[in-house]
Amino acid sequence: MSSESDGNPTATIKRRDFLLSAALPVAAAVAPAVLSAQERRASGSPSPGRIRVGVVGAGGIVGSTHIPGLRRMPGVEVVAVANRSLESSRRAAAEFNIPRAYADWEQLMAADGIDAVLIGTWPYMHRSITLAALESGRHVLCQARMANNAAEAHEMLAASRRHPNLVCQLVPSSSGYSIDIALRRLLADRVVGDVLSVEVQRLERGFAEFGGEFDWRHDPEFSGYNVLNVGAIYESMMRWLGPGNHVMAKTRVHVPTRRDEQGVQRAATIPDHVEVLYELGNGAPVHMKFSETTGLSRGNDTWIFGTQGTIHVDNANTIFVGRRGERELKAHPNPPEGQFRHRVEEEFINAIRGIEPVTQNTFEIGVAYMEWTEAVYRSAASGRAVSLPLTA
Repeated sequence: MSSESDGNPTATIKRRDFLLSAALPVAAAVAPAVLSAQERRASGSPSPGRIRVGVVGAGGIVGSTHIPGLRRMPGVEVVAVANRSLESSRRAAAEFNIPRAYADWEQLMAADGIDAVLIGTWPYMHRSITLAALESGRHVLCQARMANNAAEAHEMLAASRRHPNLVCQLVPSSSGYSIDIALRRLLADRVVGDVLSVEVQRLERGFAEFGGEFDWRHDPEFSGYNVLNVGAIYESMMRWLGPGNHVMAKTRVHVPTRRDEQGVQRAATIPDHVEVLYELGNGAPVHMKFSETTGLSRGNDTWIFGTQGTIHVDNANTIFVGRRGERELKAHPNPPEGQFRHRVEEEFINAIRGIEPVTQNTFEIGVAYMEWTEAVYRSAASGRAVSLPLTA
């Protein structure tokens, strides 16, 4: 987390308020005096109704989710697109009925008639596009992960604070959508009492794919220090249990080479197996295990052990709860109507119009998970524990 939060008192923050407030970013809960740009904007007068969005990187979830989500908002127009080539941009423009196609993101940024930018590129471009968008007076909705490393994330946060009239939002991890509200409520209600320890597994059930595909997630130039879903799961953990510290990590590359798009074997340096040990604010240890090479494993698993109870989330995201004096865990009700739903585009547009602040996710939250992600990298490289906030 940013050192700007140092020295702020946290003792008076009620645990229930901290854990249950879906509208309160983690960083702001720890440093209540610091308002994010979108919170400052939401307190002012609403903006005009028409909002024109330019898209940089229109593949995958951008086309399937974000563009349709933006178009469902009244008065929002997706007016321009830039992919990695003019040919690719024109294909995207035709597929999604976007009026203007540009050869690269710089051309899109130089164009008139764009109020906000949706960034759907790989992490290596997020910093450059965000800074350019803000300097040109555009609001920013950026795909996760926030950046390649913590330094880039801090630059993005600093830029957002230089432009308090502009909204900046990160797309949150969707992996905890179905369980997020229920877990935060159980923990806020102190069903487990004081948390004693936590075990988290995010494991693939297939065997190691030797000679498998070398995509951008295996290339440090494009993905930086982001590895597997380490940062995404920590993002959820922050919402449930607060930020962590004293990070220790061990990593392995079990599949040493992979095939790129041309069929050439390339060395894989980003780990496909990661184990992390860190501490919660109360000193409770958290053990996390991530792997692409755990054939026939149980898959995903979360255990939260406390003085008065235990919470278990299984591979199907079913929540089980057991309390002191009971002999077994029982399924906890979690009806769909009580679960978190995807509303990233709605929140972004509402924040621009001054209707509500961004909560999922602020740049402050992104900096926190990028610092933690880099701490995992630094610890694995050095063999030592890494404290947060990071030092140069």
